[in-house]
Amino acid sequence: MSILVTGGAGYIGSHTCLELLNAGFDVVVIDNLDNSKQESLERVQQLTGKKLKFYHNDLLDKDAVRTIFTENRIDSVIHFAGLKAVGESNRIPLSYYHNNITSTLILCEIMSEFKVFNLVFSSSATVYGDPAKVPVTEDFPLGPTNPYGRTKYMIEFVLRDLYASNSSWNIVLLRYFNPVGAHPSGRIGEDPNGIPNNLFPYITQVAVGKLDSLSVFGNDYPTPDGTGVRDYIHVVDLAVGHLKALDKLKQNPGIVEYNLGTGQGYSVLDVIKTFEKAAGTNIPYQIVDRRTGDAASCYADPGKAEQELGWTAEKGLYDMCADSWRWQSGNPNGYED
Repeated sequence: MSILVTGGAGYIGSHTCLELLNAGFDVVVIDNLDNSKQESLERVQQLTGKKLKFYHNDLLDKDAVRTIFTENRIDSVIHFAGLKAVGESNRIPLSYYHNNITSTLILCEIMSEFKVFNLVFSSSATVYGDPAKVPVTEDFPLGPTNPYGRTKYMIEFVLRDLYASNSSWNIVLLRYFNPVGAHPSGRIGEDPNGIPNNLFPYITQVAVGKLDSLSVFGNDYPTPDGTGVRDYIHVVDLAVGHLKALDKLKQNPGIVEYNLGTGQGYSVLDVIKTFEKAAGTNIPYQIVDRRTGDAASCYADPGKAEQELGWTAEKGLYDMCADSWRWQSGNPNGYED
């Protein structure tokens, strides 16, 4: 039996595919390569010495999705595929609602058709919006502040209604905080299109000379140094969380949600200082206006995942910075190298 990974050539998807192959799973990937490179999967196979099956298709193509289920014995699905840039979602909200929600509906329809009822969904801490306090637990009120977050929020409710209609489903909703870092080999990592939206790839591209300086969005937040505080989690720790979620599905949990984070908040300036130490280089930065919709502080209480999944994040901020730098310095142009 195989695990279908949607968006498996992407940043988190490729790292999860690597962990799945190392754990002995058969892996099938569907990815439209809109914001990813097939080279990531080539490197995953080199690193593991194992093969996976790749379909260059879009989840919006129902016939293509049906073909995958026809040609493979799919046991469970890990669903990463989707548009994911907060800023872009504010500019083109209809594209985000159509792509992220419709593709999930199609996936679930085909899963139902083939009686595949095990699903791990890539949700996001953005579903919490700007939390009234920290750390954030899974029972906090949900109130996303941008279209990207609202697509995750809506999909969570779609999946809850799906389970309510058919208790054969077992669904794990994983609410990620801020995935960063790269595989310690330096062979796979984050390779965003254009100018990065997220802090870590922006820092690494400044460090490697592709960008002149880092823009720090606001230094007047009610935080220790005035810059935004976030819970950064190493992508390898995050990938391992998906294997723990697959184990949970075997227990027939119904529908459950978990925060995947470290429980530790770091400011933007904390990250810059740690990265400078890990990379042995200076990161020039400038303070600019706040971004609309950014929370002052957001970090997880990961206790539920530890208790029910047996999962905890093991890598600290220095590891995240060092592995990000190893990836970027060895691949200054990403997978084009």
